[in-house]
Amino acid sequence: MERELALNIVRVTEAAALGGAPHMGRGLKNEADGGAVDSMRKMFNTLDIKGRVVIGEGEKDEAPMLFIGEEVGSWNENAPEIDIAVDPIDGTNLVAKGLPNALSVVAVAPRGCLLHAPDMYMKKLAVGPKGKGAVDITLPVERNIKILSKVLDKDVSEITVTMLDRPRHNDLVAAVRRAGARLKLFNEGDVAAAIATCFEDSGVDMLIGTGGAPEGVITAAALKSFGGEFQGILHPMKDEEIDRCKHMGIENIDKVLYMNDLAKGDELIFAATGISDGELLKGVRYYSDNRIKTQSVVVRSHTGTVRFIDAMHKLDKKPSYAKP
Repeated sequence: MERELALNIVRVTEAAALGGAPHMGRGLKNEADGGAVDSMRKMFNTLDIKGRVVIGEGEKDEAPMLFIGEEVGSWNENAPEIDIAVDPIDGTNLVAKGLPNALSVVAVAPRGCLLHAPDMYMKKLAVGPKGKGAVDITLPVERNIKILSKVLDKDVSEITVTMLDRPRHNDLVAAVRRAGARLKLFNEGDVAAAIATCFEDSGVDMLIGTGGAPEGVITAAALKSFGGEFQGILHPMKDEEIDRCKHMGIENIDKVLYMNDLAKGDELIFAATGISDGELLKGVRYYSDNRIKTQSVVVRSHTGTVRFIDAMHKLDKKPSYAKP
């Protein structure tokens, strides 16, 4: 894929952030998501791509826009054919409640390179570049903590593990505490939490736990680009979800899905824009004179170059984005 596409993908996440940010702290989860989705789709349709959504807002009968299978972009004859995985707001409740770490995220890859993951749970393990190749999702969490402490040259007591604050993780919480590691729980947004493992300044060393499988594909594309590692195991809760796994060709439900299973190849692009302030990115800022500032990150797996982009947007030249 052309490297210029990376900057255009940033424009897409910026648009979604600008569409969702006016609803910060207003308690309007659906309105925030709707604003981000609408703005993201409009920007996608300005790009010279043949894009098909493989991870989106749901099936066609569940979502009016950015549904799975929707085609976006110009679809000009010579435009590149790409798979698209989107989460217009990773953390809709975070935006609605005015909490930190809400992002708009997009991953793109050449056609056929992103897994069309079913809407079910997935067990997840994420670490940064130094932990790549060392940890194993099939091992007990205490063992992975010890392994990571060695490769990071830290005492176990200095390792920080993060996971969603959910009752289903009570056993994992107890295991981390028994191991003697530090624990950081979060309420929503496991894509952002997984990405944090790739940045030493975040203070997060490992993500574990069970979350959405579609978000797992986005996370795999992100960590592959950042040089980290992601492993997942689909975790169906119903017979129909087991049937979906078999339809995908996964007969062994306990099969470990590595990054190349979820996001193939070396032509991935991942971009994210902050909506609320977080450990990785600052949120949308409103200034005088109809100006809005965004902060984004974009990375191409082909080069591994990570770019942080601060952008100042003039509202009078972008009338579709209204101030709150």
